[in-house]
Amino acid sequence: MSNQARGAWIVWLVGLSTYFVAVFHRSSLAVAGLVATERFDITAAQLATFTMLQLLVYAAMQIPVGLLVDRFGSRTVLLTGAAVLTVGQAGFALADSYGAALLARTFVGIGDAMTFICVLRLVNVWFAPRRVPLVTQLTGVTGQLGAILAAVPMTWALGNLGWTWAYGIAASLGLATAIAGLLFLHDEPGTRTLRGPSLSFGAIRTSLATSWQQPGTRLGFWVHFTTQFSQTMFALLWGFPFLVKGEGLSPNVASVLITLMVLSLIAAGPVMGWLTARYPWQRSTIALVVVGAIVSAWTLVLGWPGRAPLAVLVLLVVVIGLGGPGSMIGFDLGRTSNPVERLASATGIINQAGFVASLTVVVAVGAILDWRSGGGTADYTPDAFRWAMSFQYVLWGLGAVQIVRYRLKGRAHALRLDPLAHTRTAFQPS
Repeated sequence: MSNQARGAWIVWLVGLSTYFVAVFHRSSLAVAGLVATERFDITAAQLATFTMLQLLVYAAMQIPVGLLVDRFGSRTVLLTGAAVLTVGQAGFALADSYGAALLARTFVGIGDAMTFICVLRLVNVWFAPRRVPLVTQLTGVTGQLGAILAAVPMTWALGNLGWTWAYGIAASLGLATAIAGLLFLHDEPGTRTLRGPSLSFGAIRTSLATSWQQPGTRLGFWVHFTTQFSQTMFALLWGFPFLVKGEGLSPNVASVLITLMVLSLIAAGPVMGWLTARYPWQRSTIALVVVGAIVSAWTLVLGWPGRAPLAVLVLLVVVIGLGGPGSMIGFDLGRTSNPVERLASATGIINQAGFVASLTVVVAVGAILDWRSGGGTADYTPDAFRWAMSFQYVLWGLGAVQIVRYRLKGRAHALRLDPLAHTRTAFQPS
């Protein structure tokens, strides 16, 4: 292995560790929802506000972060994100009021928003184009191991150490990643810190408009929108209460199922990366198959008379896990539709999509639960969860229509540029 190849893997591992910790912080509320309702004496809608605010900040930051990465480089932005995440999670550990906790989750959302785009930019700079789809998938799915640490171990820590110690220990993870980043991160081979040209407001507007005009960018946007939100909603907040209150499982079994969902995501990632690289003309088809599987699994569970058997719930979490790797297809569509100088900005546009959808679902589920449960703090019923989770069909329908629409436009655009595009194994925006 050459020195540059070895350096690429070192940089990737350091960046991945930061993303891993960011996912952990993002997901740490998933198994603490019921505890949080008691600690802060809040309703389901107020509980959803934690995740809603975090996702809102994350989504709103995507395009600015993309522009910051293009201007200041991945290393600077990634280290800043690690510091903000640590401060936010420490504040959440010490918060003793609803308002203080909301402020802390805002900082968690800001820091989280500054990680993934940076790591993807590092992958695109350090690795050969033929390796990028696979390494991108590995980035997404391996980073999700952070959600495992936010499931079973956090459940144990909350039950045995209490809120402050559990989240305080979690906050300390950011310090290690920041030190590793300072020592080993380089923006590109031979350059520790990269600085791009200053951008005026007019140049920013032109760059974003040009990226958005590409059919591949729009297709990537809607692929990310449609595939990700069910898995994100389930992992971040409502999966644990759904399994415990809606399906009658014990907290320990519910934690194991959430962990199984993450393991499914990790196992599917390399396969999805191989399919994306091997069949670039069918990337949107692969995404639609993923969406169809998720819709079918939810329909089986929500339509089951009474509480679904454990085997059916296992099937649900395994299939939901496919949404994570499926959403990564959107980034590959954006990568092959934009030049490198617009890559981070285009990635920000696409990454915004899934979190806007996730935010919408998280808020809607909380509101519907309060409506169907009479506004009780945690008196969720199986019937209320069926109503609430059924809201997902609205976004699945919208997203599927838009994927088909921009799939046709993207393919027509690619064929105009190259009539034999569909016969090649090169990456095409379709």
